[in-house]
Amino acid sequence: MKKEHLRNFCIIAHIDHGKSTLADRLLESTGTINDKDMQNQVLDDMDLERERGITIKSHPIQMQYKHSDNKNYTFNLIDTPGHVDFTYEVSRSLAACEGALLLIDASQGVEAQTVSNAYLAIENDLEIIPVINKIDMHNADVQSAKDQIVELLGCEEEKIIAISAKNGIGIQNVFNAIIKYIPAPEIINTNKPRGLIFDSTFDQYRGVIPYIRMVDGYLEKGMKAKYFSNGVYHEITEVGILKLNKTPVKRLEAGDVGYIITNLKNVKDIRVGDTITTVQNEAKEPLKGYRPIKSMVFSGLYPIDSNYYEDLRSSLEKLQLNDSALTFEPNTSVALGFGFRCGFLGPLHMEIVQERLEREFNLDLITTSPNVRYQIFLKTGEQIWVENPSEMPDVGSIEIIKEPYIRAEILIPPDFIGPVMKLAVSRRAIFKSTQYLTQQKVQLLFEIPFGEVIYDFFDQLKSYTRGYASLDYDFLENRDGKLQKLDILIAGDVVDALSIIVHQDNAYSSGKALCKKLKEVIHRQQFEVPIQAAVGRKIIARETVRALRKNVTAKCYGGDITRKRKLLEKQKAGKKRMKQIGRVELPQEAFLAILNVDND
Repeated sequence: MKKEHLRNFCIIAHIDHGKSTLADRLLESTGTINDKDMQNQVLDDMDLERERGITIKSHPIQMQYKHSDNKNYTFNLIDTPGHVDFTYEVSRSLAACEGALLLIDASQGVEAQTVSNAYLAIENDLEIIPVINKIDMHNADVQSAKDQIVELLGCEEEKIIAISAKNGIGIQNVFNAIIKYIPAPEIINTNKPRGLIFDSTFDQYRGVIPYIRMVDGYLEKGMKAKYFSNGVYHEITEVGILKLNKTPVKRLEAGDVGYIITNLKNVKDIRVGDTITTVQNEAKEPLKGYRPIKSMVFSGLYPIDSNYYEDLRSSLEKLQLNDSALTFEPNTSVALGFGFRCGFLGPLHMEIVQERLEREFNLDLITTSPNVRYQIFLKTGEQIWVENPSEMPDVGSIEIIKEPYIRAEILIPPDFIGPVMKLAVSRRAIFKSTQYLTQQKVQLLFEIPFGEVIYDFFDQLKSYTRGYASLDYDFLENRDGKLQKLDILIAGDVVDALSIIVHQDNAYSSGKALCKKLKEVIHRQQFEVPIQAAVGRKIIARETVRALRKNVTAKCYGGDITRKRKLLEKQKAGKKRMKQIGRVELPQEAFLAILNVDND
């Protein structure tokens, strides 16, 4: 059985190809949002999304559309992120849909994330509708974009739609294609309710609110919703659909996308990818969930005031509801006190989480420099995983260290092959292949240690290619590496939060550059502050922050020189005592100095 007048679809694309703008035009054309409430990026409800001009979270919304055949259709649209760090958000959105609009910028053509998202959609057996956007731009090359799409998807050129989302050109053709090509959801079982949780959020008054795609049966107020993963059940107090705001309805039926409220307060009882059924008509088998997500980048988050430790824990738990890719566990640092070691999908994901914690939960945080997870084999035969440099065992006990490698796909104009190759080689990349997609675009494949990518690789890549490069990557495997821990000593004390793991060949240059950077960001004290880089017990680099010196002889107006000397000697002795007992205050910039280190 099918719900003939229902369509569930998402919009996928490379970053900045116009997904949110196309969503705006669809909402505007269907009258889902009136002119008074209409604004750019209407589905991007976080200030952070608007400021950066990117989509961070997927956003579901329902539209009502009357077609030229006088039939009324219901569209459930899910807008998705485009940045490589949020690919997991895209994969979750795809699982709730039957089709996808694949958006391509007419001036840029197929980019790295275009390819990645297209493959994700194919893996999920989605009907793909290719759409070329920004055809009104002066540098648009529609035919070249069409050729690239045909090469990528193997589709007929006639299926490709050309539009300008900004000016509303060709939007009617998009609606026609959605109805024609995207299949209606197929209903298998109407008696045993099953719904897939593809996202969730937290309301301080109503508790945890899961977003679900109903696959079988129906849910309505009064039923007892049961979660497959833990057997927890709660009475449903409200079901609804997702328009601009949450809108209550009588029931959610198979094929629908919506939400349920059960006044669930324990955030740990909800897991994205879980299946909801009911106690009254319990389904026997859960739906296929999502592939487990693995954190790739790890960093420490510490409250500036230790009294806010529990507040940070609670905030992370609530944020994890809305961002299941975030992981965290308690951690203690000698330098920073109690905090959490957090796992992220990439450096941008890390940055976004920190900003959300500070904005949405009013926390003042210190973030340590990011690291990847290393696989270490000890001489005793034991195997351990290290994601925090301070946990690195003594070098004498280590047999093998393995570091994660990624398969990086870089799309650039041919003119920039030389500079990109130079950049990649400097990051220990292994060149694999070159493929000319068109005369204006070439694909380079590398295998790169992920630890070389997480700092400033993407920024450098954009700089080397004048902004024309696009990057996509996925985890490959762990490989043997000649790595060692680089410690930073401030005033003779090891600061564990500043320790990093580097390749042996780069230890000296990294240590020297990091000491130099720290000298710039650490404020001068009343005493001299040495900054040292060490591998094991060997100091390999040093910088010194000179002491502030008060003019103690200012009140001496002439007289014997010995009086001035006595005052200076007294000052010197005082500074010596300060050096013995003084503590250096480190600003936030010190812990992120590694992100801006130039090893050249």
